[in-house]
Amino acid sequence: MAKPGDALLFSTVRRDFRPWLLLLNAAVATTGGLLIPTALAHAVDMALSGTFVLFTVLWLLLLAATEIVGDAIGIVLAAAITARATAWLRERLSRHLLALGHPSPFAAGDAVSRLTGDCGNAGGVVVTLMSVIIAAVSSVGAIVALFLLDWRLAAVFAVSVPLATVLVRTHMQLTADDVLAYQQVSGDVSARLLDAVSGRRTITAAGIAEQEAARVLRPLPQLAAAGAGMWRTQAKMMWRAGLLLPAVEIAVLVTAGFGVMEGRLSPGDVLAALGYAALGMGIIGQMPQLTALERTRASATRIAEVLGTPPPRRSEPVRGRGIELRNVHVDRALHDVSLTIPDGAFAAIVGSSGAGKSTLAAVLGGLSAVDSGTVVREGEVGYAFERPALLGTTIGRSIGYGTDADEVRVRDAAVAAQVHDVLIRLPHGYATPVADAPLSGGEIQRIGLARAIVRDPEILVLDDATASLDTVTEAKVDKAFTTALPGRTRVVVTHRAATAARADLVVWLENGCVRGTGTHQELWDDEDYRAVFTGGE
Repeated sequence: MAKPGDALLFSTVRRDFRPWLLLLNAAVATTGGLLIPTALAHAVDMALSGTFVLFTVLWLLLLAATEIVGDAIGIVLAAAITARATAWLRERLSRHLLALGHPSPFAAGDAVSRLTGDCGNAGGVVVTLMSVIIAAVSSVGAIVALFLLDWRLAAVFAVSVPLATVLVRTHMQLTADDVLAYQQVSGDVSARLLDAVSGRRTITAAGIAEQEAARVLRPLPQLAAAGAGMWRTQAKMMWRAGLLLPAVEIAVLVTAGFGVMEGRLSPGDVLAALGYAALGMGIIGQMPQLTALERTRASATRIAEVLGTPPPRRSEPVRGRGIELRNVHVDRALHDVSLTIPDGAFAAIVGSSGAGKSTLAAVLGGLSAVDSGTVVREGEVGYAFERPALLGTTIGRSIGYGTDADEVRVRDAAVAAQVHDVLIRLPHGYATPVADAPLSGGEIQRIGLARAIVRDPEILVLDDATASLDTVTEAKVDKAFTTALPGRTRVVVTHRAATAARADLVVWLENGCVRGTGTHQELWDDEDYRAVFTGGE
């Protein structure tokens, strides 16, 4: 039965020319392998007759060398094909996950599981499929070879074909559901584990480590059941195959023995018949590969599930001056928001917790999609966040991440963000590896600010990016922004009255709606506005 991921696997196979090289190499090596039993039979008959035929020996050696060299080339090609296919799938999946935006419909741990394990499994489809095809071709070739030796041998062997076909078909049908369930539950466990690791300090502080461990491990019985189902199917298949293979070989051997007695076959032909019987049953020996093929299809189905999820509709930015929102709606966050921020203005977004401030900032900068409405925006956007992730090998490269900024631009950005004096005291200055840099939360925030500055954006969005700075340092950073990025539009999410007081425009949010706009002084007369900063006191 076709699965949603089969089309994706087909695209993976046909996108590269190397599978054709692997197929050509496999054809040569398989042909050599099919000819070896006959060549070996001739060599045995030659030895038994007491004669020496140089061609027979050389032919046998050539076939053996062909198979050995073909296997070696196949290993190299298989590694290259798998690596390229896996990289292609991961890039495609990563792009789509990013296009889905935040929050993603797929949990972080589950997304990581699909990016790592599922893409790795699906990337090996060419090699897995080629192994099964080679085994099938070898089986057909072996039957033909048996027929050429003696049609009776082929007839005896043909009796086993329906049995082998039923075994293979049953194995794949029984394995498919267990494999898919196993990988889905694995993704669920990964998602739970990542959540627990991310919140380990909160979990420890709350004293609920045991409850959280139980939550993470809750899907394990399902995982064990799926795994046990796979192993039961595998074990059942192996003992049946283990009985079928020797039974077929004995039947072929007895038939070949009668052929020798009647003078139709030589002793060497008996050896060849045994070799072809083993090759003919080779598809039965591919049970691990058949299981791997089902695992590959299940992984591709999980990848296709993500790729088949349409990204949220994004309102395309319209070229204009400043930033303007027209009747913007974001489900469970913003409701019919209309707003204009003039070009070059300093706007502060304020509101109580859960009012939608971060969502509005993301929409203003184009980081988040909208369900309806229009965003009018011009120019590149730079972002800084409350808890920035430091990416890059060194602190300097973390500041310049995603740009071609040289050391001078990186240092200038760090100076503007009031973090240069901290960084030069690190063990290796700006060349200090990120993992080795002992930085506080406020220092990491300032590095995030420097990373936004170095991009030289027309619009700067700061989502609580100065929350860990003291008031004096924040004021210095604000002044440095004005000097380093003159005339730029700035949007700041803040909880501080002092920051709102410095803004040209304050956007006051309440329950996802704009409660009011104006200067801090104009809004301060409203008791509810004052409560945003004073907590109602």
